[in-house]
This record gives sequence, C-alpha cells and structure tokens, in this order.
Amino acid sequence: MRALALWCALVVSTGVAHAAQPTTAPKPTLLLQPDRVWTGDGASHAGWAVLVRNGEIAAVGDAKTLEIPADAQRLALPGTTLVPGLIDLHSHVFLHPYDETLWNDQVLKESEAERVLRAARHAHDTLQAGFTTLRDLGTEGAHYDDVAIKHAIDTGLIDGPRLFVATKAIVATASYGPGPRGFRTDIDLPSGAEEVSGVDAGIRAVRDQAGHGADWIKLYTDYRIGTDGSVQPTFTAAELKAMVEAAHLSGRPVAAHAMSDAGIRMAVDAGVDTIEHGYDASADTFRRMRDRKVAWLPTLTAVEAYATYFDHYVPGSSPPTQEMRDVAQAFDRARKAGVTIGCGSDVGVFRHGDNAREPEWLVRLGMSPLEAMRACTTVAAQVLRQDARFGSIASGLRADLAAFEGDPTQDIAALRRPVFVMKDGVVARRPTP
Repeated sequence: MRALALWCALVVSTGVAHAAQPTTAPKPTLLLQPDRVWTGDGASHAGWAVLVRNGEIAAVGDAKTLEIPADAQRLALPGTTLVPGLIDLHSHVFLHPYDETLWNDQVLKESEAERVLRAARHAHDTLQAGFTTLRDLGTEGAHYDDVAIKHAIDTGLIDGPRLFVATKAIVATASYGPGPRGFRTDIDLPSGAEEVSGVDAGIRAVRDQAGHGADWIKLYTDYRIGTDGSVQPTFTAAELKAMVEAAHLSGRPVAAHAMSDAGIRMAVDAGVDTIEHGYDASADTFRRMRDRKVAWLPTLTAVEAYATYFDHYVPGSSPPTQEMRDVAQAFDRARKAGVTIGCGSDVGVFRHGDNAREPEWLVRLGMSPLEAMRACTTVAAQVLRQDARFGSIASGLRADLAAFEGDPTQDIAALRRPVFVMKDGVVARRPTP
C-alpha cells in the first residue's frame, strides 16, 4: 500500500494518469462510425456503426437504419475496423523484459514501490494497444499488489485494462525462484510465489489468496526440480485435487502452469480450468483436455522472447530454436485434438503493449486471422466466464471496443495499428487529429 500511495503522489504531481476517469464520471452517448464492424463472429460488416450509452453497447448495425438519439456524439473512425476489446489471458504486469533486467534481479533488487509504478505504466500501455482485459497470473514477489492495481483501475485512479488477478500463485516448497539453488543456504530470500507442502497447507493458501482478492487461483504443477534440471511434477495428486476443490468451492477457476506431459495430466485430472504453456503435452493429453473442456494458453510469444534473450535468435532471420520447433508441434497436436486455444502471451517476459505479437504467432502457426481474433475476444471471454458481460459487440454488453487501421480479421498485422480504444464506455485512446 505504501507503493500505491507513492503512485497517487505521482499522479497528483505530474498528471501521469490524465486518461483515467473516475467510474462515477458521466459517460456520454457516442455513435462510433468506423468503416467496418466485426462483432466477434463471422465476417466484418461494412457500413455498420455502434451506439454506446451509459457504458454499454446500446445498438449495433447498419448505420443507415440505426435509431440514433439526438444527444449522441458522432465519432468518425475512417479506415478502421471496430472490434471487441482484446483480451490477453496470461500476463504479468509486475514484470518487464528480461533483456532489461533478469527475473531474479527484478524480484530481489527492485523495490515494491518501483514495481507498482512500473505495473501502472504497463497497464496504461496495454490499454493503449487495444487490450481492454487482462488475466494477470501472479505478482512474482509483489505480494497482493495486483489487487491494489486492479482497484486503482476500477476506481479511475489510473487507466488500464479490466483485470482478473491471481495474487501470489502457489508453488510446492523449494521448487520456485529466486532460490534455493544458486544462493547461500543461510539467506532467507523472498519468493516469487507462495510455497506450500501438504493438503492442509495447500487449502490454506487457496483460501488466503481468495480472501486477499484473487479472482483466479494459479498453481505450478511442475517445474525444473529434477536432479538434472528436468521438469518434473511438484505436487502430489492429492495436493492438487484438494487445492482445486477448495478454489472451485469458492467460485474461483484454476490456472495451472504445466510444461511436462505428466504435470499436465495431473492438473487436468485434478480439475483445473486452463493449462498455461503445456508444450510437452501428448496428443492423448490434448484430447483429454478437450474432453474435459480445459482451455490451453500456449504463450507462444514468450518462447520467441526467451530465444531472443538467451539463444541469439533474431526474429525474421534466424532459424527457429529447438524449443520453438517443439512448441509449433505442440500447437499442431492441440489443433488436431480440438482443444480450446485462447490468447495468452506471458507479456511481461516481453514489453507490455506489444501483446499483439501473440495473435500474430497464432496465425503464424496455423490459425486464420479470424480464428486468432476470436481467440483474443469471444473465446477468451468464455474462458473467463465473462462472455455475458464483454468479449463481443452486442446490445447490452459492456462497451469494451477497439478500432484498428485496416481489418485484423483479414490481416492480423493490423493489430499493430490501434486508432481508438474504449473500455466500459470511457474513451481511452482517440484518433490522432
């Protein structure tokens, strides 16, 4: 909270959050007039417009036939396609690229105040890029400060996307960084997540994180704990099942970091709702995920980022690394199995605001631009259990909208050219005059 107070002082003294508006501020009635509207399904519609009133989508359809109230302000968006606000289902607003500062150094050396300030800036950059919703999967040593950032956004203190947060994340004892490997054993290091052992401790951690404001519970079901550094399961089946059951009883879904086929299977059998990464899943395991309606967030951009930072990979000119080839094969297996694939990038490993790299990778590995756009909108909203609130353009839904130069349902690279962004009926980005 000291860090949040520091941010408040910065807002007052510098006006950094000028785009933020209190949630009680009046929201004008707006008629948005792009060249095309893509509602979240099918092809985009030329000549359509969207009417926004009181933070909701009041009407959508042919601009010639819409009933437009006299008090509506018209906003022309020539050359653009208006789409539902984009959703990234795997983010870390407290992290920044590892070629700037390694993960260990961020957790061990950056003050909590600095990390909160960075997170506020990251939230701003993300919203400006057209991503109006994030699921943030772990503060990586910043305790419960994601709840504070979420509250600051919700109350209009700062601008940023709609957040669904997981607070600390839960890991098995001595299985996650910054230690114990590589550091003196007599140093009590802060942890990047909450460490537990045993059924009772796991249930206690789930309840504690829920009590502190977690919307989702995140579990690390495997990690690099093998004697040779290999990825191995970290929790027993009983521990996983107990934590998932405790989360579900409280109405909270569960996301599982799982890389190995064994770890993924254990997570799926325990009843988790999403698998993060999951690169070593076999075809049979992907079919198991499909049958149990477990969604997959492949975080493809993170793999490219790691290759760039640590393997001398140069995007556009280097051949793919072995891990990149493995991920491409996993993506093919998942597609053939019919698994639900959402847009989850692991942003924070790479620069916030560059989230559009993930749908570009979805297309590169086999999705059509239309499929990739659905992964970032309607499918992502379904994974969040929020499709009755946002994720598509339809009357009665929240007015989370973004306009891009061109048509991203035909050319996914159009997501690099945001022109207009609205969240909850409040304009966050206007066209440049």
